[in-house]
Amino acid sequence: MTPRSLPAVVVLAAVALGAAVALGGCGNDEGEHARPATSPPATGSPVATPTAADSPTADRGVPASSGAPPAPVVPPAGDAPAVQEPTERRPASPPPVVLPRRPAGAPGARQVVDAFRAAGLAVPNPRDRSVDCGPDGLGLGCSEVVATDAVTVYVFPDETSAGDIAQTWSGQSYRRGAVVLNYLEARTPAAARARYERVLAGLS
Repeated sequence: MTPRSLPAVVVLAAVALGAAVALGGCGNDEGEHARPATSPPATGSPVATPTAADSPTADRGVPASSGAPPAPVVPPAGDAPAVQEPTERRPASPPPVVLPRRPAGAPGARQVVDAFRAAGLAVPNPRDRSVDCGPDGLGLGCSEVVATDAVTVYVFPDETSAGDIAQTWSGQSYRRGAVVLNYLEARTPAAARARYERVLAGLS
C-alpha cells in the first residue's frame, strides 16, 4: 500500500463502522417495541392480597368479614331527654297542741312556785314541763306544769280532773281546787310538805 492510497482506506473503514453502528441501533429499537409494557410476575413471587384497610366498609367502622347488622347508635348523654321525677308530697305538719285553759280564779303553776319561794320554801331548779300535759307528753290533760327539785305543781282545767289525778297519786300528792302538788319526783321530806300545802291553801 502506497502512502497515496492510505487516505482512501481510512475513509472506507469509517464508512463501514458507521453502517454497523446504525444497524445495531435499529435492532435495539425493534426489540424495545416488541417487549410488552408490563411483564407478568415471575412464578413463585408473592401476590398482594387486599387488607381490611382496602375494604369499602373500613371507613364506616364495620368489619369486612362480619355479617351482623351494625350496632345501634347511642346518642350522647347530653342529648337524652330529661326525666321528670314525681313531686314528693310531704304530709302536712300537725297543728300545734293547744292546752286547755286553767279555770278562772285558779292560780297559775308559776304563781304557786313564786309563792313558795316568797314563803322561804325551797324550790330549786324550776322548769316548765307543760308539754307533759299534751299527747306528745304524758297526756294528762292539764293546763300547766312547773317542776322543781322539791315539788311539782300541776294546774288542771277543772277540779274534777284535778281530783282524779290526785287520787291516782294518793299518798304522794295534795289537791286544792284545780291545783295538785306532786311529790313523786321531789326530795321534800314528809314533815316539810305541810308547809307547801298551807301556802297553796292561802292562794285559793
